[in-house]
Amino acid sequence: MAELGDHALESGEVLRSLRLSYVTHGALSEQRDNAVLVTCAIGSTHHRLDFLIGPGRALDPNRFFIVAVDALGNGLSTSPSNSLEQPGPAFPRFGIRDLVTTQARLLTETLDLASLRAVVGASMGGMQALQWAVQPLLRLDAAVALTPMARTTAWSRLLNEVCRRALQSDPTFAGGHYREQPWAGWRSWSLVHRGLAMRTPASVEALAPTPLELERFIERLEREAVDSELDANDWIAQSHAYDSHDIGGTPGFFGDTAAALASIALPVLVMAPPLDLYNPAEEARRAASLIPGARWVEIPSAEGHLAAGGVREREVRFLDRTIATFLAETTGG
Repeated sequence: MAELGDHALESGEVLRSLRLSYVTHGALSEQRDNAVLVTCAIGSTHHRLDFLIGPGRALDPNRFFIVAVDALGNGLSTSPSNSLEQPGPAFPRFGIRDLVTTQARLLTETLDLASLRAVVGASMGGMQALQWAVQPLLRLDAAVALTPMARTTAWSRLLNEVCRRALQSDPTFAGGHYREQPWAGWRSWSLVHRGLAMRTPASVEALAPTPLELERFIERLEREAVDSELDANDWIAQSHAYDSHDIGGTPGFFGDTAAALASIALPVLVMAPPLDLYNPAEEARRAASLIPGARWVEIPSAEGHLAAGGVREREVRFLDRTIATFLAETTGG
């Protein structure tokens, strides 16, 4: 846990007593030049890309010093659920660039790093990877963005709003001042977020081809939501960061997303499946087309957003092989 003190957010508000949770894999080289930053997705932790980390995998700790960081609002790093000074609804709004600036402080102030071989992330983590590529606060060799968006679409914001309302409409939510989690809200949230947004019609059909199997699938989604360690205020805070994401808002680009993408001067690998009902895949393809020299690779999968989730061995092997090749060619890793 890195204790970083107060942190000025892009909005001008101040986040009090910033703490960032992180884990490391592997050893830092004598030259201190083999670090890779792994960013996490909305509602996830530093375990999000564990399926890519390990000997012989794309993120091999025998080659890289891997820093997997927990994002603000995930319940491990400073969040509405654990802040003593700004708890619950009093927690200030933050954005994707705030996640990046807090990570830069961790890397420079706590780990004494001046460079990164790569930033790797999926979903909201992929959005952070693109932001790092536009605004490299340390010397950066390459970025890997899985199922990302350069600017959050209206569709994605609508999905997040439906999920927020599912939580907020539970009477026990009490305007964010709940005494226990809004369990009924979480059950409704799970059907939209985990049941629909993360999947495709084909993947749901394969999982639940009969009415009985669909009923069991729904029960499993609800049970997993109730059993999870997610906190409603935490998820809502991260969803607002998700919604506000636009790399065109980086200082100097005046809201021009295309210009921000065109400014990227390092190798970027962008990957997404043919269909994604959370982060529309066409946005990932568009981002790749606007980044000079970017490598676009479609993930051959009918799993939708979960194609980059490590849930099926076939997709895991494809991601691992593609990312390993890209890093070997661009970072020498």
